[in-house]
Amino acid sequence: MDQKLIETLIETATAQLAFSYVPYSHFHVGAALLAKNGEIYTGCNIENAGYTPSNCAERTAFFKAVSEGVREFSAICVVGGKDGVLTEFAPPCGVCRQVMMEFCDPETFEIVLATDTEHYQIFKLKEILPMGFGPGNLE
Repeated sequence: MDQKLIETLIETATAQLAFSYVPYSHFHVGAALLAKNGEIYTGCNIENAGYTPSNCAERTAFFKAVSEGVREFSAICVVGGKDGVLTEFAPPCGVCRQVMMEFCDPETFEIVLATDTEHYQIFKLKEILPMGFGPGNLE
């Protein structure tokens, strides 16, 4: 990815923090998912008093894209922090990593973790989900 695209993903994910519904944890998370067609799908985390029905920002973005017929993705940017303040990286939870494994090539799909446009790291899915179980395992 070029620098401009990385910055766009970080800025888009950061803008999603404003939409987080987090009355319990107060930990805001935003995501910007880049589809292979160039479209960016956004997500924020949405909590629930029952905890289990809560949804992460990453899955919100994936589910929005898939519900519109998009199933091929290149990268996702994830940002997050207590009270919406970005002080450290907010890596995807295990469930979100598993959703990524369902729709993404672990060798090429990139995860951008950032606190701002100058402080970020990029990981391949295979790095954050070694030996992931996906559709290929069922063939």
